[in-house]
Amino acid sequence: MDKIRSQFQRMMNSERYSRFTLQPSENGERHAEVNLSDYAADGDTAAEAPGSPSFRPAPLHHSRRTVAFVILGTLMVFLGGYLVGFISHHKPKVESDCGPSPSDKIGGMDPGKPSPTLSWKNVSQLLTSKLSSEAFKKTLKDFDQQNRSAGSEEDMSLANRIFDTFKTLGMTPWTDIHYVQLQTPDSQNPNTVYFGSDVIKPVGYLAYSKPGRIEGRLVYGNYGRQKDLDFVQGKVDLKGAVLLLRAGKITFAQQVDNAAKMGASAVLIYLDTEDYKLIPDTELYGHVHLGSGDPYTTGFPSFNNTLFAPTESAGLPKIPAQTITASSATTLLMKIGGPEVEANSDFKGELKSVVYKLGGSQNITVEVNNVLVNKEIHNVFGVIKGFTDPDRYVVLGAQRDAWGRGYTKATVGTSVLIELAKAFQEMVKKDNFRPRRSIIFASWSAGEFGNVGATEWLEGYISSLDRSVFTYINLDGAVMGQERFIASASPLLYSLIESTMKEVNMPRKSVSIYQAMGGSNWESSVLRTMSVEDPAYPFLAFAGIPSMCFHFIQSNSESYPYYGTGLDNMDHLNYRTSQRTSNVTATAAQFAGLMVLRLVHDHLLGLDVSRYYGPITKAVVQVYKRVNQLTQSGQLKDVSPNWLNRARGSYKRAADAITSAIANTDLTDKESCRILNDRIMKVEHSLLSPYVSVVEAPFRHLLLGRGPHTLAAIAETQDMEKLRLHLALATWNLQGCANAMAANVWDIDDEI
Repeated sequence: MDKIRSQFQRMMNSERYSRFTLQPSENGERHAEVNLSDYAADGDTAAEAPGSPSFRPAPLHHSRRTVAFVILGTLMVFLGGYLVGFISHHKPKVESDCGPSPSDKIGGMDPGKPSPTLSWKNVSQLLTSKLSSEAFKKTLKDFDQQNRSAGSEEDMSLANRIFDTFKTLGMTPWTDIHYVQLQTPDSQNPNTVYFGSDVIKPVGYLAYSKPGRIEGRLVYGNYGRQKDLDFVQGKVDLKGAVLLLRAGKITFAQQVDNAAKMGASAVLIYLDTEDYKLIPDTELYGHVHLGSGDPYTTGFPSFNNTLFAPTESAGLPKIPAQTITASSATTLLMKIGGPEVEANSDFKGELKSVVYKLGGSQNITVEVNNVLVNKEIHNVFGVIKGFTDPDRYVVLGAQRDAWGRGYTKATVGTSVLIELAKAFQEMVKKDNFRPRRSIIFASWSAGEFGNVGATEWLEGYISSLDRSVFTYINLDGAVMGQERFIASASPLLYSLIESTMKEVNMPRKSVSIYQAMGGSNWESSVLRTMSVEDPAYPFLAFAGIPSMCFHFIQSNSESYPYYGTGLDNMDHLNYRTSQRTSNVTATAAQFAGLMVLRLVHDHLLGLDVSRYYGPITKAVVQVYKRVNQLTQSGQLKDVSPNWLNRARGSYKRAADAITSAIANTDLTDKESCRILNDRIMKVEHSLLSPYVSVVEAPFRHLLLGRGPHTLAAIAETQDMEKLRLHLALATWNLQGCANAMAANVWDIDDEI
C-alpha cells in the first residue's frame, strides 16, 4: 500500500496546472494557448511546453505499471471508505408518518413516530385509567390551604411547589414574572357606610372601585340589570343616587357600569338570601374592572423593565362601589322608604322582616378608601413537547389564588392541572405515547382581580402565542356540583365538546354526559355565552385563541354561591357533591384530558370551522333587521347590509372548501396535514377586528368581543354615523376571515 501511495504522489507532483491565454491567429481570430508551467521552489521559471490548437495539453507519459498502481490504489481507497461509512452509519429505514426524524431528541427521549402502537381507543383508556379518585383525594388535600391571596407569601409558596412538581416530572418548567397593581382596603382607614345613626364597616370589598366619599339618596335597584334600572327610573330619579343592588344575574363590574350610565353616584352590593342561602353576616369580595388584566397597563404586559406612559383601562368604574353583608342590607332596606315594589315583581328578595321598597327619600354616605399596591406575581408553566409539531400548543390553565381558602375556585383546578400533567408525562415516558403537538400546563396568579396573571402573559407574548396556541382549556371551578354539565366555548370547539361528552360518563352514573344532557339537543342545556368574567375570555376575545371553560354543577343553578366568600371550602363542596368531590374531580379531569388528548393525538386539529356559520348568520340577521328598520324609517340612507351578508356567504364557502380539502387529503402526509391545520388555526384570530386599538377595545372579537365594532353592538347602536362606519369595517373583518381560510391567495373568494 505504501508503494502504491508513493507512486500516486509522485505522479500528482509531476502534474502542473495549465494557463490558458488568448493569442491572435493569422486570420485575426483568437485561440487559446495552453502553457504548462513548472515553478521551482526557489522562484526560478521553467521552460514552457508547446501549446496545442485543440486546447488540450500534451499527454503525460507514464509507464503502464505506474498507471496500474494508481488505478488499483484509487479503487481500494474508495472501496475502503464506502465500507467504513456503511458499517458505522447504517440504520434501519423508518417509515415517515407526519413526524420528526427519528434522530431528533425531545426532552431527552427519542420521538420516533407519534403514537406508533397506540390507537385512539388504547390511548384514551390509558389516560382515563391514570385519573383515579384516590389520586385526587391526596392532591386535593395537598393543595388546600387557608390563605392564597395573589402576591402573598402563601401564593409564592404554592407557585414554588408547582414549579418543583413540574421539574420532578421533567417538564422543563419556567416562571413568568409580572409586577402589577392590585387594589386592597386601607387597614388604617377602613371603608365605611353611614346611614342615619347606623355605621357599617364591611370587611369585604370590591377591587378597583373608585375611591371617594359620596352622599346621595338610597335607592334599591334589584340586580342592576338595564331593565331593572329602567323600571326604577320610571319611579325614582336615579341621578346622584346611591344604588343598593343584590348580587347575581350579571357581574359586579356590569352592575356598577350600568349604575354609572344611569347617573348614580355610588353602588352597594349584597347577597340576598333568595339567591344565596348563606349566613347573613357573610362578607363578599370581588372586583369591578369591566375588563381583564392589570387595568393600569392596558394592552401592555406588566413587566418590570417596560416603560409605558401611564394608562387606565376604559373598564375602570367611574363611581365608588362597596359590598355589604345581608344583615347590613336588611338594616338599610327596613328604613329605605319610598314606593313599595309590586307583590309579583322579581324585585322582591327573601331577607327577613323586609318589605322591599324603591327608596329615594333617605340619604346615605359611602366612603371607599381602597389603595393601590404593587405586587410581584408568578405564573408557572410546564411543558410536554410534541413529537411532530412541537411549535403548536394546547394550553391547560388554572388560577392559583383566591380571596380566602378558594377550595372550589383554585384548589380543584390546580389539582386537576397537576394530575393531568402527571398522567400525560407518564404516558410519554412509560407507555410509548407520542403527542403530535405540545401541551403547556399553566398556573396563574391574581385571577380573582380579573384574570390578571393570564392576561399579562397574553399581552407579553401575543405576537407569537396567537400563531402557536391553537386551544386554551380553563380548569377553574370545574367542580361546583355533580348533577349537570355546562360549558362556554368558541364555536370551533363545539364538535369536540360533543364527541368528548359521549366518551365520559356523568359522575356516579352509567350514562354519558351527552345522554344525560339531552342527547342531540345537548347544546341548549350545556352551552353558555362566554362573558368577560369567564377566565377563558381574554384568550378568546383578546388573543383570538379557541377557548373554553366547563363546570359540573347543581340542578337549577348557574353559579357557585360560595365564590367570593370565606365559605368556599372543602366542606361546602363536599356537601354539594354528596361527599364525592374526588370522584367528580376525576370525571372533570377525564373530560379535560380527553379533549387535550384528541387535540394532540390526531393528524387533524379537532376544530370544526363549520360551527361558526350558525353564530355568524344569527348575528348578521340581527344587523340586517336593524339596518332595514332604520332605512324604512328614514333614519338611515345609502347604507345596505347586503355586503355583510355576502361576506357571510364567503365564510360559508371558505368553510366548505376546508371541509372538502380534508375529505380529499391524505392526512398522514406531514406537509399536507400542516397546511390544513394552518388554515384552520387562522379562523379565530382572523375574527379579531384589525380596525380597533387593543388599548381602547382590547376584546376585539367580531362576535364575542366588547365594543362598538362587534356585530351585536352594530345591531343596537343609535348613532347612525357610527353604524355606517362600523358596518363597513365589520364587513371587511368577516370577509378578511374568509380570505385567511383560503389555501392560497389565488384561491380567495372575491364574490363580495
